[in-house]
Amino acid sequence: MFMNAEQRSPSLALFPLTLACLLAACGGAPVEESAETKTPSQKEVTVEEFGKSPDGQAVQIYTLENTQGMQARITNYGGIVVSLTAPDRNGAFADVVLGNDSVEKYALSPYFGALIGRYGNRIGNGQFTLNGQTYTLAKNNNENALHGGIKGFDKVVWTAAPGSSADGPTLSLTYTSADGEEGYPGTLNTKAVYTLTNDNGLRIDYEATTDKPTVVNLTNHSYFNFKDAGATNILDHVLTLNADQFTPVDKTLIPTGELASVEGTPFDFRQPTAIGARIDGDHEQLKFGGGYDHNFVINRSAEGLGLAATVVEPTTGRRMEVLTTEPGVQFYSGNFLNGTITGKGGAVYQQRAGFCLETQHYPDSPNKQQFPSTVLEPGQTYRTTTVYRFSTQP
Repeated sequence: MFMNAEQRSPSLALFPLTLACLLAACGGAPVEESAETKTPSQKEVTVEEFGKSPDGQAVQIYTLENTQGMQARITNYGGIVVSLTAPDRNGAFADVVLGNDSVEKYALSPYFGALIGRYGNRIGNGQFTLNGQTYTLAKNNNENALHGGIKGFDKVVWTAAPGSSADGPTLSLTYTSADGEEGYPGTLNTKAVYTLTNDNGLRIDYEATTDKPTVVNLTNHSYFNFKDAGATNILDHVLTLNADQFTPVDKTLIPTGELASVEGTPFDFRQPTAIGARIDGDHEQLKFGGGYDHNFVINRSAEGLGLAATVVEPTTGRRMEVLTTEPGVQFYSGNFLNGTITGKGGAVYQQRAGFCLETQHYPDSPNKQQFPSTVLEPGQTYRTTTVYRFSTQP
């Protein structure tokens, strides 16, 4: 997805996406509306103070509301989705993401709702080699580098610019990561645009450029619970994954490099299946992760947005589709939550209080030449899009 048309391997025809393809698939990048095109009922993005970051920077929180009454509250600290409301089958709105009430708590939390970079997921042994040079990264997950390092994109203050588009209100976040930050090469100029679409989708458009060859893999780490925002577990949520294969891991959760069939395993979610139906089964991969914490290879037949997953919560009827331009999605079932975190409204987050669907390139791709490339070269532009779209079912 980072190579130009001349550089692409036929087996990676889905990666990269050209700008023209992305605009065609996603309805265009967010643009400022004229007075003539702006939807009269669309509300302006509002802003309020949200405290200070650990290094003393002022932090704000922005509220986006679409024409259907859905709201997203996003802070420029880590690009965190603090709250996201969605209607149930009776039209009642409720928050569907886990999180915290303060910046101070987010600074100590496990990536709730945050933008993840430079590299989402794990890089084995905290190092990779690019163009003959080995780079050593900040290790923060056993001997591995996880989610960008000790101070990844989830722990920095982004520059925010609220706006509007034909699809709904927007929040544009930008951050420049210095050459060598957390061990990664190149100055990386990063942009993430949140759009709360008027068809009840939270769309995230990612973009990045570099001045040196580097690796990039951006994602969002929202924890979802459609029933009660984390007061109870998500084991009754019904998941469908558009994936015939997944990437097995070793005991440190680094992919082995294999693409394994889900057929006949607890990883087969091709038909709607409750998350808890097989989560405690006698399977080595489940034991490694304490449940699901695996990358799934999305079935794709064309470029552009494709369906990765669908989740339904039976008691409320809330339904979410995950659409993405990425080749993979990490399904994480909240295995490491353990009751030590008290979140929004005093909810104590026990094990499996939330699930994540992190769209991405595969973990440890810089060390797995057989995986789709995550290399970004100077003069190229990294672009990906993911949409979390909500609806209901009877």
